[in-house]
Amino acid sequence: MAHIVVLGAGTGGMPAAYELKDELGGSHEITLINERDYFQFTPSNPWVGVGWRSRNDITFSIEKYVTKKGIKFVQGRVDKIDAANSKLTMDGGDTIEYDYMIIATGPKLFFDEVEGAGPHGGHTHSVCTVDHAEMFYEDYKKQLEKGSGHIIVGAMPFASCFGPAYEFALIVDTDLKKRKMRDKFDITIVTSEALCWPFRSWWGG
Repeated sequence: MAHIVVLGAGTGGMPAAYELKDELGGSHEITLINERDYFQFTPSNPWVGVGWRSRNDITFSIEKYVTKKGIKFVQGRVDKIDAANSKLTMDGGDTIEYDYMIIATGPKLFFDEVEGAGPHGGHTHSVCTVDHAEMFYEDYKKQLEKGSGHIIVGAMPFASCFGPAYEFALIVDTDLKKRKMRDKFDITIVTSEALCWPFRSWWGG
């Protein structure tokens, strides 16, 4: 029997663990490791940012569901990967040995690449996590109370995925229209990409 570890329980790691279980059945042991005890559906974070969804709508307890499938769950951060000896060291010092491992931890957010960026100690917001989206929503509500403003949405230098920035700009645009406040706010998109013609036409550029 082999022990297979899936590191990360996001939109990559969670289905990987389920598919491994379906494929291998009970003949091999599968362990899912994640720093947090909950799964968050990242694509819905922008909706949390404008109040269309709440944390409870897009998160759920990991252990409750994976254990029903016979998948072991370990909550914690992996501090060291010893690939030569197929061993993981957790933040508390415990070790986990494995035969095979899938790393599906997702991206690391490098706010410190741009001075002043980031929701923690910086001056910008993010919808990359549900925590960040909730922080934005609190400030967004304050801006709505003021009745007008300028909202800038953009992708940082070195960004590899631009779609969420465009999506969030359109979500904010739609939300303001629903609130009948669109004429009170300016929205600017900052991107290193040359936007395609259909998008510019729809946006009014």
